[in-house]
Amino acid sequence: MDTIWQPNLTDGVGPKYKAVAQTIRDGVARGELAEGAKLPPVRDLAWKLGITPGTVARAYTILTDEGMLTAEVGRGTFVAPKRSFAPLYMPIEVDSAIHDEEQQTYQVNLFSPHLPNVGQASLIRQLLSDIAHDPPSGMMHYPSRQNSLSARQAAVSWLKNAPLGGFREGDLTLTNGGQNAILIVMQAVLKGRRPTVLVEDLAYPGFRRAAELLRVNVVPIAMDKDGIIPEALAAACDAYEAQILCTSPEVHNPTCGFTPESRRKEIVEIARKHDLQILEDDCYRMGAAEAPTYRMLAPERGWYVSSISKTVTPSLRIGIAVAPEGKGPKLRRAAEHSFFGLATPITDLCARLLVHPQLDSLTTKARMGTNAFVEIAVNILGGYDLHWRMDVPFLWLKLPEGWRAGAFCQAAEAVGVQIRPAEEFACRDARVPHAVRFAINAGVSLESFEAAIGRLRDLLDNPQEQIGV
Repeated sequence: MDTIWQPNLTDGVGPKYKAVAQTIRDGVARGELAEGAKLPPVRDLAWKLGITPGTVARAYTILTDEGMLTAEVGRGTFVAPKRSFAPLYMPIEVDSAIHDEEQQTYQVNLFSPHLPNVGQASLIRQLLSDIAHDPPSGMMHYPSRQNSLSARQAAVSWLKNAPLGGFREGDLTLTNGGQNAILIVMQAVLKGRRPTVLVEDLAYPGFRRAAELLRVNVVPIAMDKDGIIPEALAAACDAYEAQILCTSPEVHNPTCGFTPESRRKEIVEIARKHDLQILEDDCYRMGAAEAPTYRMLAPERGWYVSSISKTVTPSLRIGIAVAPEGKGPKLRRAAEHSFFGLATPITDLCARLLVHPQLDSLTTKARMGTNAFVEIAVNILGGYDLHWRMDVPFLWLKLPEGWRAGAFCQAAEAVGVQIRPAEEFACRDARVPHAVRFAINAGVSLESFEAAIGRLRDLLDNPQEQIGV
């Protein structure tokens, strides 16, 4: 039911959002807001009180987290029944430090994916404790191929579901996360004074960042819904002496796209004709692969990069690079000449964690938890040009007329939601669509995430583009 509640926000000491929240609490306590009463929309209440919509939205979020209010997708915000509420997704354990920080700053950060803690943190703590008491590699030695052997064998086991073709631990190198793996592969492949790297015209920024570190020329390649356009790739190979193509065919970042096997085979033919290496970034895939990797399709030139950041945790910085057939020593030298190897406590942890009997169950729960957040975003924003996939921890939103990406990101931050514009995924002088990427942050509550996506919906429904003179 709707309410005729008329709030009166009195002047006081402290932030206005706290005053709004207390005013609503007082209204519930006095019976002015009964159970099931519908609160005014954020913009309406902000107008009545003479404050910003972000201030009201922040108060609603706090009270929703407290259980006093409940937000229903597409209907509004209501006074909750006077009873305790069970979490919407029971296995998720919200990191209290992150949650508390969110309440203090009111910023829901959707820049990068954040996994739900479904028990992997406790497992890692236990394994670290065991290793600290009896480190298999000791505590007084440099990293070496020998003392990281068990870790590499565990990584081979962890990659058992990736369609990589035949490979052994000697083809594999452990790195400090996926970004470091990309850099090491480039160092192993590139030669000459000013080599050229090809990237998708919208691509993971880490490709360009690694290339910039190596003073490499970066050339973007046009894409369609299936990924890199073969004709555009062939033209670039004719125009430049490119040495490596960087691509994310399984889960394209940022568009959520997918490159089917038939397109991948076309790209392999072009790569073979021009002696082009292919670097595949598979870090964002959480579920099963849908097509063979480039390493499987072109075992002589396919380099593969993955990490545990989107499936277990990003905190350990465990990345994996797999070389093409016969090029494992070259990859290993690039890593050893750069940083010797991962710290021995980390390789000891990797050796136990990646083959732990609980790991498959934990990664499944983490994926399910992420999907619960994806469902909320789709339910709220599905009426817009939204691109998403289950088992992918981000969404791509093409903005409606009246919004430009930069302005939309600024407006979103003003109401407490941090997202990335399309420009961050493009080369500097490229023309980019008016679109944004926002990631799943399962480190906050489902209610807080739902409220944040609701604020994005409110902005989309009310474009602010103006004509100036």
